[in-house]
Amino acid sequence: MAENNTLVAEKRSDFGTRPAGRLRRDGKVPAVVYGLASDTLSVAVPARELGHILHSETGVNTLITLQVDGEDLLTLARQIQRDPMRGDFLHVDFIRIRRDVAVAAEVPVHLVGEATGVRDGGLLEQLVFSLQIEAKPEAIPPGIEVDVSALEIGDQLRIADLSLPGDVAVQHEPDELVVQVVMPRVVEEEPAAEEGEEGEVPEGEAPEGEAAAGAEEVPAGESSDDSTEG
Repeated sequence: MAENNTLVAEKRSDFGTRPAGRLRRDGKVPAVVYGLASDTLSVAVPARELGHILHSETGVNTLITLQVDGEDLLTLARQIQRDPMRGDFLHVDFIRIRRDVAVAAEVPVHLVGEATGVRDGGLLEQLVFSLQIEAKPEAIPPGIEVDVSALEIGDQLRIADLSLPGDVAVQHEPDELVVQVVMPRVVEEEPAAEEGEEGEVPEGEAPEGEAAAGAEEVPAGESSDDSTEG
């Protein structure tokens, strides 16, 4: 179940690069709040507290109650922009949600156990690392665990094989492959050329560009045959 945390948000009326820079230097993150057919609010939230929330077990699916001028707004953080070098928050979008209405979310897939096929020399391949789901906010799981311990070489698990909570709808095709155990791929080495095979010159023939052994070089314009005066 998703956790619920509270952030005190301040309304902001100054926009643009310079005001946003001042907010960040003061340890705050420029943000907007939208959704549920309500007006968009421009706010600022404390960067440190936001970081603690997003690094919790439920991460970006943590329910966040924004306190804005005495009003509580239930939200989820989306469109989180960070500085590519330092990782600092640059901007965050918060979407308003209702506890009784399902929302879209992305949750990680965690493999549990050691596959039997791996002990027999196979390789475990994971092809899906996160699931797109829909669920009511408080029913969003922190992740989906997939037990692979019974998988033997050649076995596969697909979306339809996963055990999901009854109140979670997955937005994937049932036959999409999640994980499998395969035999290691063997790279066949090309046989080395046998001695004398490459660049070998047939017996009695000279290599190209060289005169045959023992052949006498004849100057141009002269015949190689002895001439007999008549």
